[in-house]
Amino acid sequence: MYPPPLQSDEEPSHLPPPIIGQEAAVKESTMGTARAYFKLWFERSDALRSQLRWAIFALAIGWCLTAWASPALALTLGMALALSIGHPFHRLGHRTAKILLQICVILLGFTMNLRAVLHAGADGAVFAIVSIGITLTAGYFLGRWLKIDPHASMLISVGTAICGGSAIAAVGTVLDAPEEQMTVAMGTVFLLNAAALLLFVPIGHGLDLSQHQFGVWAGIAIHDISSVVAACNRYGPVALTTGTAVKLSRALWIVPVSLAVAWLAGRERRAAAPNNTGPRKKIQIPWFIGLFLVACVIKNFIPGMHAMDPAISRISTVGLTVTLFLIGAGLSRRTLAAVGFKPLLQGVMLWALISGLTLLAVTQLR
Repeated sequence: MYPPPLQSDEEPSHLPPPIIGQEAAVKESTMGTARAYFKLWFERSDALRSQLRWAIFALAIGWCLTAWASPALALTLGMALALSIGHPFHRLGHRTAKILLQICVILLGFTMNLRAVLHAGADGAVFAIVSIGITLTAGYFLGRWLKIDPHASMLISVGTAICGGSAIAAVGTVLDAPEEQMTVAMGTVFLLNAAALLLFVPIGHGLDLSQHQFGVWAGIAIHDISSVVAACNRYGPVALTTGTAVKLSRALWIVPVSLAVAWLAGRERRAAAPNNTGPRKKIQIPWFIGLFLVACVIKNFIPGMHAMDPAISRISTVGLTVTLFLIGAGLSRRTLAAVGFKPLLQGVMLWALISGLTLLAVTQLR
């Protein structure tokens, strides 16, 4: 009638589960809810930070369109934002800067005298041949002395000798250089470009260089055409015409130098792997230089174009300011970390060599 008494090692089946199990289940549920909450909070914070970066960059670009902005300040602002909050559209910004720079150079052609451009280009041709040869030779031996990777050393040398990032991109393509080497060369040239934009104009005024002298010096010694145009525009209209013409005449050397590098690289590849007949690398040709000359012809042979000079010049200056902001914003901590001491030392030494020799030469042009 009554259930048998429980033994000491038995537990009644009708009792609730131990309270410890309930506490563990509640704790696990609470932790899961907390993790979900914090995950949602971080996702929303990331979205908010991204929107804030876009808003800041939009305001900065808007400022570049005003009369208060200058190319040097735009470059500095872009660098500061890139290193502090990051670039929200890095790849798009790089492509936009490249296209916008070419458009600005073509627009400059509508404001320049064709005869002056051809004369400056011819005067700078001798400087170009000599300086390119000296820079490439010195870069080869400096790279070996500093024990830098041959491809990275070559990219830094051609960037210094010809026209900065455009030459690095062209030669890097035919060399099939890895991204790390391209980053090292681009970062080195970028830092020296920024320094030149800030230093060359005060040095030119301090040495009392004429506008023609400064244009030749800047066109040879400053890496990228964007910084050449910006520096020469600050120095004067004659310096702008001379510097642009000299730099564009140097940029044409991308083609023969790329062909020579492609031939040497192909010979090395064939020696290492005789049966390897891979596809030939495409040579990048700066077609926009031809459009610049066409713009010069239109300006000089079509009546009424002179009246448009102020408006075209303003559009080109604003476009160049935005371009330099985007170039500055392309800097990153990764790029700075990748440069390293030895590649930067090679770039500085080559830059000092070509700047010093060119400066000595242009002082004889009086």
